[in-house]
Amino acid sequence: MFFKNFKVWETELAGRKLTLETGKMAGLANASILARYGETEVLCNVTASAKPREGVDFFPLSVDYEEKLYAVGKIPGSFQRREARPSEKAILTSRCIDRPIRPLFPKDLRNDCSVVATVMSVDPDCSPEITAMIGVSAAIAISDIPWDGPISGVNVGLVDGEIVINPTLEQREKSDLVLTVASTADLVAMIEAGANEIDDDTMFNAIMAGHEENKKIVQFINGIVEEVGKPKFEYESSNPDPEIMAEIEEFCIEDVKKALDTDDKNVRDERLLPIYEAVHEKFDERFEDNTEKLDEIMYLVQKHVVRAWLKDEHKRVDGRGIDEIRPLNAEIDLLARVHGSGLFTRGQTQVLSIATLGGIRDAQALDGLDEQTEKRYIHHYNFPSYSVGETKPSRGPGRREIGHGALAEKALLPVIPSIEEFPYTIRVVSEVLSSNGSTSQGSICGSTLALMAAGVPIKAPVAGISCGLITGDEGVYGDFMTMVDIQGLEDFYGDMDFKVAGTKKGITAIQMDLKVHGLTPEIIKEAFAKTHKARNYILDEIMLPVISEPRAELSKYAPKMKTVAINPDKIGDVIGKSGKVIQQIQADFDVKIEIEEDGNVFVSGQDADKCDEAIEVVRLIATDPEIGAFYNGVVTRLMNFGAFVEIAPGKEGLVHISRLDVKRTEKVEDVVNVGDRVIVKCIGITDEGKIDLSRRDALIELEGMTPENEIDDAPRKPRRNNRRPRKD
Repeated sequence: MFFKNFKVWETELAGRKLTLETGKMAGLANASILARYGETEVLCNVTASAKPREGVDFFPLSVDYEEKLYAVGKIPGSFQRREARPSEKAILTSRCIDRPIRPLFPKDLRNDCSVVATVMSVDPDCSPEITAMIGVSAAIAISDIPWDGPISGVNVGLVDGEIVINPTLEQREKSDLVLTVASTADLVAMIEAGANEIDDDTMFNAIMAGHEENKKIVQFINGIVEEVGKPKFEYESSNPDPEIMAEIEEFCIEDVKKALDTDDKNVRDERLLPIYEAVHEKFDERFEDNTEKLDEIMYLVQKHVVRAWLKDEHKRVDGRGIDEIRPLNAEIDLLARVHGSGLFTRGQTQVLSIATLGGIRDAQALDGLDEQTEKRYIHHYNFPSYSVGETKPSRGPGRREIGHGALAEKALLPVIPSIEEFPYTIRVVSEVLSSNGSTSQGSICGSTLALMAAGVPIKAPVAGISCGLITGDEGVYGDFMTMVDIQGLEDFYGDMDFKVAGTKKGITAIQMDLKVHGLTPEIIKEAFAKTHKARNYILDEIMLPVISEPRAELSKYAPKMKTVAINPDKIGDVIGKSGKVIQQIQADFDVKIEIEEDGNVFVSGQDADKCDEAIEVVRLIATDPEIGAFYNGVVTRLMNFGAFVEIAPGKEGLVHISRLDVKRTEKVEDVVNVGDRVIVKCIGITDEGKIDLSRRDALIELEGMTPENEIDDAPRKPRRNNRRPRKD
């Protein structure tokens, strides 16, 4: 056989075949796995550099999830017809894979490591994201790269009240829960969720169901590792020399404690600066071969102080109680001309959110691998350097900003009204003005305020809060403590950032970041309980007193939107030849008209009355004339025998001279002129579709005028062709 090392393993996951194979493709990578789930196929490759990267104090891991549109039989829509930068969905999936695998690498590893998952074929019923996560896990596990995996991941849905593992496309469309759970053999390593106000117990049960399924796949991958796994390579540890560490800690630890003991980040930074200078002044010369490690040692000293305070003394650096939230404040209407704005402040974290309403065509078009082609609720999150007191030029949103914006979007999406209830595209931008922990949750609170201030009829207000974790020094999970509303230092030096958003009814979003291998069920339950209580406090005591419900009226600067449903067969009549009819309506009423394929028509403009008038015109065009109905028409032509009146664009009828007035009319010009607007009644429609109108009947019935002459009320007869047949 040409591929001597080619191996294939099969198992079942949620009733569908899962296949992992190696030895045929990408032979120069440290390890390669082709993962197949149903007809979804993802090629997962991992590589590591032979030597550590110089001058870094972190593990340089990159994770890239690559969407190839050939996987779903599409040609990219870009000018160059090739995939360009990753889509937001691809970036979010990369982050979702990164979070559970990163803590399992040695903390002192400095070799560059690259993970690339390339989606090559997509079966809509079998998630490529989950296939990629499992394939990546298997590839790292069988490689020679040091790692404490494997992990597995599954999606969990809630369909008709039942928990479903890896729901199909049809099930996902009905599911009240979109949950991704990653696990090691013993612990829950990652949780990412969007939910339709799910209660804590149901969410916990769904997480545990996913965890149990993951255990089976982890066991399956371990079997593969036993068969073909490579020995892990030796690497040069980046940990500082223990003797240097001990000497520096003894020199500065008391000063570090005094510096950290404040609730003001600026004061803390000012106090730490001379300590850093003193350490370098004393130790640079003595440890000239290790000077680059001094700042890392200072980081470890601060980490030791913060963790010891929390774990041993239940003391927080800002003096709060373990379950005490920082001072909170909420405001609305800070900006004069925007459609809605809300400012949310928690301690030194401050986020300003701005809501903007647009037309249906403002929805964001999506060009990806799944079935979603657009979204009408868009949430963007910006994190400028000044928010942390730094100087750095803006280069657009990075992966972190995209991830935080997506989390806020996921948290608020379940309460956004449907297009039928509120026919607008909605964009919210969260500007982080100051950051000292949990800006993503601050953006959720601020955005709820902005949406209600803008008059968006959200189903319920949403708040978000984070929960932190400190475990034993060796990751002893029986010796842990959690704290609510973590600030920056507790995030940097702690083991977990467990973010939960929701309404008073239930959870709408979860995102969990870990620095340890995973969580036990007890930790998850405690985090749910603490975030639930804190979430309700923020809603009841801070947000709702500022604005208790969405405003009934939109901002005067927001476009007014009206809708009407028409027969799809009449869309062409509304648009007209070369778009002339719809363009004329838009010009006449200063509105914008958008028509969906299903016949829904959306009219937007600054003047609600003009929108109503435009809607009426559209309705007239799309509705066949009805005998007995009255119309406000415009005289278009005068003839000796009567006047032609346009009752709707493209629809014209004849008012015979005998029906122009309640009295006898000698000349048509004596009663009407071209351009006059007149009220007429439809009194007949011929077999050929010609419309007979009467101004006389309208005057009598609507204005109570008395007729001065009698006329024949018989409708116009169909015309006959009286020409004799031509002889051959």
